[in-house]
Amino acid sequence: MNRKTFRKFLTFTHVLFFSILFSTTAFSQEHTETGEETEEEFKVSEMIMHHVGDSHEWHFATIGHTHITLPLPVIIYSADQGLEVFSSSKFHNESLSYGDYKLDEHDHIVSQSGRKFYDLSITKNVASLFLSAILLVVIFSSIAGAYTKNRGKAPSGIQSFFEPLIVFIRDDVAKPAIAGKDKHGRPKYEKYMPYLLTVFFFIWFNNLLGLMPGGANLTGNIAVTGVLALITLCITLFSSNKYYWQHIFATPGVPKWLLPIMIPVELIGVFTKPFSLMVRLFANITAGHIIILSLLGLIFVAKNIAVSAAIVPFALFMNLIELMVAILQAYIFTLLSAMYIGSAVEGHEDHDDYGH
Repeated sequence: MNRKTFRKFLTFTHVLFFSILFSTTAFSQEHTETGEETEEEFKVSEMIMHHVGDSHEWHFATIGHTHITLPLPVIIYSADQGLEVFSSSKFHNESLSYGDYKLDEHDHIVSQSGRKFYDLSITKNVASLFLSAILLVVIFSSIAGAYTKNRGKAPSGIQSFFEPLIVFIRDDVAKPAIAGKDKHGRPKYEKYMPYLLTVFFFIWFNNLLGLMPGGANLTGNIAVTGVLALITLCITLFSSNKYYWQHIFATPGVPKWLLPIMIPVELIGVFTKPFSLMVRLFANITAGHIIILSLLGLIFVAKNIAVSAAIVPFALFMNLIELMVAILQAYIFTLLSAMYIGSAVEGHEDHDDYGH
């Protein structure tokens, strides 16, 4: 490791350390008061659920008695009242209510009169989704412009950072998993590269944003991972050819009397694959957040400087591990998606499984 790289590593480590220190300071100022009442009021489980869950406001930190919070728009539609739009700051009162609406213990909006309505609000996860989408569009529009401008030249700037990742997804994920050529003679993987690149960078960016102090746990939301897995399933099914369905309904090498057993098993496998994608990403990202928050919560449970001195470096180490997990989970999701798509578009000339 040369001196320049080592300095960058130290700078990066210091940023992480002070991020954790800032987070612990914010927690302590939010949850500590004088007297024995503090120990009873502070609950690690509530703190963890507050930070990994969704909310109608974006809370970044608490300094003293000042909450640094971004109120988000509440959008409600009902048949009798029509469309209603107001700020979530309207709920900042003792009753946590505004008009006929109230926030329950899970931070969900409920009607006090029991009438039906549709909650279309911009929550913290939705706001984070918009933020990551804007980042992706801005960054990759810049990279696309750089490719056009510097055609035939060596990449530079932000293009030089992302190009190895783009080439890696193409050469080590898409090409091996989606083999063969289409009827026009073009490599099959090219058709699916936009999706694979999008899902990889979308997951990676949101994993990183979730690790920042005050960040939203978007990829730790099972609804988000479920939609990503559903998109992979739809692409797989709509791209599938006759050999894919032949493998399901007439598995090569399997006696005909076993087909009534094998066909349901194969059909279940079609849906368990995206289900595993959904659960794997959700569980790994959420578990990482819970571990780090649990470590920080121990500081305020123990209220001991020796415990704090031992936990903060360990929490820093866990943050470094989570940085690796962030890109690893994006890679795994992309790789498995490519493999599922590859199995669906695999042609007769690409394999010898069918004995023809």
